[in-house]
Amino acid sequence: MKAVIFAGGDIGNYKKVRKYLSDSDLIICADSGAEHAFNMGVIPDLLVGDMDSISPASLEKVKQLGIENHGFPSEKDYTDTELALDIALKQGANEAILLGGLGDRPDHSLANIFLMVSFKKLGLELKLADENWEMFLIDRPVEVGGEKGNILSLIPITPEVTGVTTKGLYYPLKDETLFMGPARGISNIFLGNIAKVTIKQGLLLAVKWTGDEI
Repeated sequence: MKAVIFAGGDIGNYKKVRKYLSDSDLIICADSGAEHAFNMGVIPDLLVGDMDSISPASLEKVKQLGIENHGFPSEKDYTDTELALDIALKQGANEAILLGGLGDRPDHSLANIFLMVSFKKLGLELKLADENWEMFLIDRPVEVGGEKGNILSLIPITPEVTGVTTKGLYYPLKDETLFMGPARGISNIFLGNIAKVTIKQGLLLAVKWTGDEI
């Protein structure tokens, strides 16, 4: 089951991110993420949060459309995005796309990136995405689809990631260990439409860049 979560961060181009809504089973807005959904002409299934950033007009639209609203107090131990993902998980989602997950609050942006780790442990594969990039975790052999010239960065988020081997990328890695900190795995380049990444142990944050600038 696939869920799409709209958070209140930046979305660069609504037309380019619309593809992530295809085949979605559940659409949840975290607070002001509803603004993005309405701007795209999307009616979400649920609104979640403390409603401290959504506009009065959008909140009224939620009421008029009869959208289910899960309100929470502003003093809470979880972010609105985390609450939205938790509801998605409880409703049976095993895959989620987070749109608007990064913005001008670096603390919230980092928290949303690391939500991928905590929810992966719970059985929810989370991907962050925008018009020119996708972020996801790698903890086993995977094939990453792309296009020639796309950029793929592999960033360790455990102290070390062992046995990293890549195929289909300009700078091959062969059974190497990547350590948290050094930028060894940044800005590799797709040679074709598929990149293969294998690891033995650890956790990588993969960032695929599809824009024109490196």
